[in-house]
Amino acid sequence: MDKITKEQRSKLMSGVKSKNTLPELTVRQFLFNKGFRYRLHSKKLPGKPDLTLTKYKTTVFINGCFWHGHGCKKSKLPSTNTKFWNKKINGNIERDKKVYKELENLGWKVLLIWECDLKNETTLKDLIKKIRNT
Repeated sequence: MDKITKEQRSKLMSGVKSKNTLPELTVRQFLFNKGFRYRLHSKKLPGKPDLTLTKYKTTVFINGCFWHGHGCKKSKLPSTNTKFWNKKINGNIERDKKVYKELENLGWKVLLIWECDLKNETTLKDLIKKIRNT
């Protein structure tokens, strides 16, 4: 049983951002300060990658652990309405796999950053190595 009303839940969920999240802003600021230039949410590419580094033919997705089913502590499913959440998260995972495959088939390198990995200071340094390793 949910502790809040459907209307309250709807209002909460409508406030969840898909763009310009804190993890995304963190990665963007780091890369920009290191001299990398990128496009945001390119509509020309499948899945509208969070970042597109055309010079390196690389896309970067900054994934929220819960929404993309990472499997860490942050991705624990709610104990209510589990059927809905399982379907939702599994659908996101399948869509992500399809998008990544499409991008790779088009010759793009696909890099993933998980929200929880941003706590580790080497994550962003490793990202630079992966971008440059073309």
